Amino acid sequence: MHDRRIVFVIFPRFQVLDLTGPHEVFAQAERLAPGYRLETVAPLPGPVTASGGLTVTPDLGIDEHTGPIDTLVVTGGPGRAGACADRRLVDWIRAAAGRARRVAAVCSGAFLLAEAGLLDGRRAVTHWGSCAELAHRYPAVAVQPDPIFVRDGAVWTSAGITAGIDLALALVEQDRGAETSRTIARRLVMFVQRPGGQAQFSTQLAAQRPARGGLRQLQDWVTEHLAGDLTVPVLAARAGMSERHFARVFSAQTGQTPAAYVEAARIEAARRLLETTDTPLGSVARQCGFGTVETMHRRFRRTVGVTPGQYRKHFG
Repeated sequence: MHDRRIVFVIFPRFQVLDLTGPHEVFAQAERLAPGYRLETVAPLPGPVTASGGLTVTPDLGIDEHTGPIDTLVVTGGPGRAGACADRRLVDWIRAAAGRARRVAAVCSGAFLLAEAGLLDGRRAVTHWGSCAELAHRYPAVAVQPDPIFVRDGAVWTSAGITAGIDLALALVEQDRGAETSRTIARRLVMFVQRPGGQAQFSTQLAAQRPARGGLRQLQDWVTEHLAGDLTVPVLAARAGMSERHFARVFSAQTGQTPAAYVEAARIEAARRLLETTDTPLGSVARQCGFGTVETMHRRFRRTVGVTPGQYRKHFG
């Protein structure tokens, strides 16, 4: 049986962890039971400098790489815009995908797959901070912003950076079974399948800062009075507007409804308390305006993807 060729694509200013994380998962699998051959390719032969300054020497330039591929893994990083503009690289990725059993992208590597047309009509994910851009730039892609990774047929994409390790574990599990994947996860001291989606790592207060000074002051006031009545009538009265006009202006200025903004502010405050204090869950719920632990639990599950207790366990 021939070794499965796992081919990693890098480019100038790629994110080094997008390479080394998944690479180590496959290397661990190779140590447990030989059968993988790991290769790294770049647009040109010779050393490639990652975004953090580390230099990686690929095995081959893309023009030198031929033959069947088991898994093509495209990295991401700050240099992905330049990589997307490199027609040689994009064309090579498209052609290489045609000789691969499956294709994967780590983090913003999804942009390269999309540029090559490999995500058209497919579900995909990328780093939470770039999902909106991916959806806007490539409308044929069904972007799903929360999953840690997404599989659509033979094409896999992962969320931000370390999620590439989760993706690689899933690929190894597909090849070698769940026990091998669990063994590698234990060796790397990580979850086989981490709880929740990437929403738990993103900043919940993603609303844009409004241009109107009065609304900016109102946002600040909201964060100082989370335990109080923050319904639209109260907020509109404080802003000196009718309820209908306030709701319309607030949504236009911030990109969120008042209710969504208030809930995001309460979630953000609760996260800070869970991360930095031992305050009992009941007190956290009351201080942040949820009232009861049950209500906070439901909101966390819906918004963050894990319970408050799980969140504190992982990030406290």
